[in-house]
Amino acid sequence: MSAQFGMIGLGTMGRNLVLNMADKGVTVCGYDRNIDQQKRLAEEGAGKPVQVATNMQELVNSLETPRRIMLLVPAGKIVDAVIDEVSPLLQPGDILIDGGNSHFTDTDKRIERLKPTGIHFTGMGVSGGEDGARLGPSMMPGGSAEGYAELKNILEKIAAKTEDGPCVTFIGNGSAGHYTKMVHNGIEYAMMQLISEVYGILKKIGGLSNAELQQVFTDWNTTELQSFLIEITAEVFKKEDTETGQPLIDVILDKAKQKGTGMWTSQSAMDLNVPLPTIDVAVSMRYLSAMKDDRVSAAAKYPVQQSNTATDKQQLISLCRNALHFGLLLSYAQGLQLLSVASTTYKYAINIAEVISIWKGGCIIRSVLLNDLQKAYKEDAALTNIIQSPVFIPILKALRNETAALIALAITNSQPVAALSASLQYFTAYSAAQLPANLIQGQRDFFGAHTYERIDKPGSFHTEWN
Repeated sequence: MSAQFGMIGLGTMGRNLVLNMADKGVTVCGYDRNIDQQKRLAEEGAGKPVQVATNMQELVNSLETPRRIMLLVPAGKIVDAVIDEVSPLLQPGDILIDGGNSHFTDTDKRIERLKPTGIHFTGMGVSGGEDGARLGPSMMPGGSAEGYAELKNILEKIAAKTEDGPCVTFIGNGSAGHYTKMVHNGIEYAMMQLISEVYGILKKIGGLSNAELQQVFTDWNTTELQSFLIEITAEVFKKEDTETGQPLIDVILDKAKQKGTGMWTSQSAMDLNVPLPTIDVAVSMRYLSAMKDDRVSAAAKYPVQQSNTATDKQQLISLCRNALHFGLLLSYAQGLQLLSVASTTYKYAINIAEVISIWKGGCIIRSVLLNDLQKAYKEDAALTNIIQSPVFIPILKALRNETAALIALAITNSQPVAALSASLQYFTAYSAAQLPANLIQGQRDFFGAHTYERIDKPGSFHTEWN
């Protein structure tokens, strides 16, 4: 029987997606030049509609036409090498899908490179990790609508499902899929940093034990903070280290790593003049966390003087919950504004409400907050920032002062809250009718004759300041 789908790359994500498809009745042929990966898929796919190819030609020969082939290999030069190897074996109308975390500019180049061949190239973001790949991910394909039409039925079968339907949709033209996944990951960085800051406050200032922290996050997961990240945070506090018998969280080194997608989000936002302070800070704090030796050395030189202010645990938990709610909303706000601007700039034609819909299941940033976000964008398709939405105005007003109070408490106790602070300052500046940037323009004109605008008449002006 000809296979309906081909998979190149049988690591964790590729293999689990193959098994997911097979469980849904899709006949799949997988290929990896690593023979051990071939054997593993053969073992795990036994009794399922799974075939294993031993070379690229065998993979291509196994597929029905138009051929649908997905690449799940490390981003960068390896993707191009695989495309160079497989594309001469394909025909016009066949579809190649890059399901890795490729930079969106690379995806645009690959689309253009393959246009003369008639091969449809789809850049598709896949979120959900190993469990998502196996049980139902959120998928963000972009590129050719014609190519997506040939993929739609299979992708909808394997995607996570919510009340809105399958968590996959055609995102938009060109590299829209990979761009959207990049923004998703930027939001993810911000959310994780915010949660870690609240954890630090509860532990260091509130003195909560790991058992108490586990209960707090479990309770929060039944509120407006319900989300995948809050759910797994509660689980982290329950795990015991098998070597020491201590809570595992207490033996994990405080050095956070990254693969670069958060940084790409910040870089693209700067190119497009879109402010993303919470995401920017989240990236920077990972860099700071990696400077462990420097931090230990500096800590000895600058001993922390703890505040003697008594802290009521329940009041602190309430402040943290509300501040986290505030920060999470503004993480989404910043990421979605970037996505909106990028869609216009790069002619992606992204429907933001549909993107929010497919983030509701399968992906890392899924949360109950997405329901209100979707409502806001459905009510106003031209919305660029949720700060302007009637859906969120009363919520942000109510949360702002408690967020400020928590930040003040953290600063008094020398507890770093960079992402919470960035969120508050972003909101404060965004909602300020007057900023002191007029002074900056005066300075720029003074030393560089860069000119300035006036409040009382149109045009550009320059003053001889000396």
